[in-house]
Amino acid sequence: MGEPGVSRAELALVFAALRAIMARHAGSFVVEADTDDRYMLAAGWSARRKRHITAGGVEIQKHYVSYHLIPIYACPDLQQGLSPALRKRMQGKSCFNFTRVDPALLKELDQLTKVGFERFAKMTFD
Repeated sequence: MGEPGVSRAELALVFAALRAIMARHAGSFVVEADTDDRYMLAAGWSARRKRHITAGGVEIQKHYVSYHLIPIYACPDLQQGLSPALRKRMQGKSCFNFTRVDPALLKELDQLTKVGFERFAKMTFD
């Protein structure tokens, strides 16, 4: 899915746009990492696992930027309204990969993140 010709500078722009979306909806989640190439959020504490449960994250990979949105794994019904274009970006059950800033896709991802995080914040993780 990655494009080998994408420069690190281009990926940094994609990362900044995706990080801004996730940060805007972070709410009470815990920031576990915030570097130039990685931004990670955790939700509630799991006594059984003895750690916070990951809520989402954005990471620069070698040829693309990954946007991990765990609520769509925990609440699979959130995937029902995905556009074909955003679904095409999906890798696995809760990750989207991007190589460029696409305003329409980012707008859809922004709304999905908002709804997903609102639902995820209400969950318990025992």
